[in-house]
Amino acid sequence: MLELEENLRFLNDLKLKLEQIKNSMEIENLKNELNNLEKQSLEKNFWEDQKKSSTVFSKIKTLQKKINLFENIESELKNLYEMNQLLNIEPEENLVQELLESSNNIKIKIDNLEINTLFSGKYDSNNAIITLHPGAGGTESQDWVQMLYRMYGKWATNNGFVLKELDYQEGEEAGIKSVTALISGDNAYGYLKGEMGVHRLIRISPFDSGGRRHTSFASVEVLPEITDDIDIEINPDDLRIDTYRASGAGGQHINKTDSAVRITHLPTNIVVSCQSERSQMLNKENAMKMLKSKLLDLKEKENKETISELKGEQKDIAWGSQIRSYVFCPYTLVKDHRTNYEVGNVDAVMNGELNDFMKEYLKKNKKGN
Repeated sequence: MLELEENLRFLNDLKLKLEQIKNSMEIENLKNELNNLEKQSLEKNFWEDQKKSSTVFSKIKTLQKKINLFENIESELKNLYEMNQLLNIEPEENLVQELLESSNNIKIKIDNLEINTLFSGKYDSNNAIITLHPGAGGTESQDWVQMLYRMYGKWATNNGFVLKELDYQEGEEAGIKSVTALISGDNAYGYLKGEMGVHRLIRISPFDSGGRRHTSFASVEVLPEITDDIDIEINPDDLRIDTYRASGAGGQHINKTDSAVRITHLPTNIVVSCQSERSQMLNKENAMKMLKSKLLDLKEKENKETISELKGEQKDIAWGSQIRSYVFCPYTLVKDHRTNYEVGNVDAVMNGELNDFMKEYLKKNKKGN
């Protein structure tokens, strides 16, 4: 059958790609590292240092997950290859259709595995804190923020991540003034870090009675959530903590007490807010995590040894240096200006199909171009 011959070539291509991924992942080295860590965990005095033992077990878990994922895909591809050969000898229509569908599914798994090999940053495995702000333009830009927020929510759901809203400020007429959310899952920051920057929208405005074309901007900030093993020392005297009544998408019950928390880091003038929880204590805890992420990012950008050395210079967003443009009119196009990757199906992108953009960014970044 012609279908089976074409599918066999398709599977052969995937086999070659998986072999390249195996070399890139250095699977044998990962297995050796896992073996050494497992031996370490069996040593007599291993549990005396709780912090060290916790770190070792976390590494063991991560390595096991990487190795198992690769081996499962490798085994599944081998089974599909063998099934294809058998069906070439004795074709059976139902099994052929099942094989073709499974072959497409394994391609998606291999593509996602390829993205995983591109993660090389210190915090790529962490959860991500994403914050969106409108640019100049009032309602237009605030509506654009809402569209982007929906896009990232769709992406998270489509790819098995969990989005939790931390802070939300509605626009006066429409859209969103500001929104911060935690996106949780393996390598969330690794995937999303390339989304940081200015995003430009070109469309016929629904708010313009003359039906004219408008350009709107929004900034996307992406930071890794700081885990307990990352030590960030903050002087309590450097903080101003305000409480207020929450508003926005939390529901009526959320406004009855001053549960929302705003923390200002006075030396750098960094401000974070959280109103997602009913409890003021939990909102304060979440806000402190957000502050630590922002301070760590600023500390690393300024190459400072301690938080107390930070200058906290807040630069204006340069609207002319957008990382990506989304064109709805007079044609449809989404183009990333850093990689030149583009697609014509703007609706698919707005419904969360962002993985190809993320992969192209990671590939370019890894090459150091």
